[in-house]
Amino acid sequence: MQSAYIHIPFCHHICHYCDFNKVFFKQQPVDEYIEMLVKEMHHTVQNNKQVSLKTIFIGGGTPTALSVSQLDRLLEGIHKELLPTNDLVEFAVEANPGELTLDKLLVLKNAGVNRLSIGVQSFNDELLERIGRVHRREDVFRTLQQAEQVGFDNMSIDLMYGLPGQTVNDFNESLNIAFSLNVKHFSAYSLIVEPKTVFYNLMQKGKLSLPPQDQEAQMYELAMEQMEKHGFRQYEISNYAIPGFESNHNLTYWNNDYYYGFGAGAHGYMNGIRTSNIGPIKKYMEQIEQTGEAYNSQNIVSKEEEMEEEMFLGLRKEAGVSKSIFNKKFNVQLVDVFPEQIENLAKLGLIVNDDQSIRLTHKGKLLGNEVFQEFIGLS
Repeated sequence: MQSAYIHIPFCHHICHYCDFNKVFFKQQPVDEYIEMLVKEMHHTVQNNKQVSLKTIFIGGGTPTALSVSQLDRLLEGIHKELLPTNDLVEFAVEANPGELTLDKLLVLKNAGVNRLSIGVQSFNDELLERIGRVHRREDVFRTLQQAEQVGFDNMSIDLMYGLPGQTVNDFNESLNIAFSLNVKHFSAYSLIVEPKTVFYNLMQKGKLSLPPQDQEAQMYELAMEQMEKHGFRQYEISNYAIPGFESNHNLTYWNNDYYYGFGAGAHGYMNGIRTSNIGPIKKYMEQIEQTGEAYNSQNIVSKEEEMEEEMFLGLRKEAGVSKSIFNKKFNVQLVDVFPEQIENLAKLGLIVNDDQSIRLTHKGKLLGNEVFQEFIGLS
């Protein structure tokens, strides 16, 4: 077991593109939810009898929507149940600019949090308003300054492209501002319009004006080019880091390793079983209260499925899928399992197939989903 993901489903405001499990903060049983989270951690860890985690990530929703005392209680519970040895490599928290007060930052820092992942999305205030974000670019500068003041030196910023009304110049300007900040890691994602979001409803009514696909591809190319120029290595399709500051937690997912998933709607992967928790908060809490766990589903992953996952997750990484690791994990040669897919994709110039690994070419990165699709649902 490498990692733990902890889900905080509360938000003071819901963004127009978000389809994660979340609810408005007001009149929610937040304190009780935290107690149930701690109970779930205790139950799961007792059953697995194994805690020596390398990474913990608190995501949402908005973890920073919690009050100082709520954050304090959550972190205390995490230390008691998940961190008996304190030899974590990475303890990361997702944060919204403008919500991270000095008091909250101190609570996080004192609890051993050593990485902040800040949802900036854009430095264009008009665009932020259009996508339903409540912070403005000044909030980002203030938040980063306060975080540095408290002693955080490992901070990541999320940026988005392909947003309604966004131009290539807009995105370029956001990148330039981002590079002027003391940040060691960037995630740059293209907008995906998901069902049950404000944007999806607008799109259904023909009221969502998105940049054409070629412009979106241009923005992605621009991100890759500029990141490299500024010393940020692309180590995954959407992620760039100063070497040594990669997200260890996300590498757990891409390396197809095991991780706990705690909280309403959280996903986990333990002992060959993929789990997902009940989403509705009250139902989740009732289940934890009664049994200590709240699985909505538990799927045993077959060897064939595991090999497929190894491919489409691993190909997201710049390093690709290691042939020797694949062989060690599954006791079979990678090229013997997927001979046709590898041959076809190599012919199309979408992957490199050498002695060490299989990985995406530049063209392959631009058509990533089409490459991954080749390895899905074969079993």
